[in-house]
Amino acid sequence: MEFIPAVIAEDRLSGDETRALNREDFANDAVDAGELGAGHSVTAIYEVTPVGSPATLVAPLRYAADDAEAPEAAFANELGFLSLRWKEPGEEDSQLVDVAIPATSGEADSDAAFAAAIAGFGQLLRDGDFLGDWTYGDAIALAVENRGADEFGYRAEAIQLMRLAETLAGQ
Repeated sequence: MEFIPAVIAEDRLSGDETRALNREDFANDAVDAGELGAGHSVTAIYEVTPVGSPATLVAPLRYAADDAEAPEAAFANELGFLSLRWKEPGEEDSQLVDVAIPATSGEADSDAAFAAAIAGFGQLLRDGDFLGDWTYGDAIALAVENRGADEFGYRAEAIQLMRLAETLAGQ
């Protein structure tokens, strides 16, 4: 995932920091970057800080790249660019897909909001450094509000686990 520096000052992938991949290894099929089985999906949650935000934690680079200036007109409606590589079962060579991430505003849908609640809960469990005043109660409230269709009861079970963790944490 690559964010446009003129738009996004900082980004952080929530969780899964152990699967970091060197940039030069992205196209190297011999380097293991983790597997995702056929028919499965994954949600990656990035915490982003827009340029100029008072929430910026990292000082700007002294020698920023030239492309950190105002974005080209062609990229004015983008936040970033996602590149994914995958291998078909039994294949040796990977395939590449690139997708621009549009700059949109508005409310997250219930699935994204529920995923954010789970990500926040994960940060609470590991006593994350970027929680601010986020609490178990905040995670629970966001999850309950966005539980949505829960055909198999997994979301209700997650909320129950969040409540148990809150109790065990003494909050």
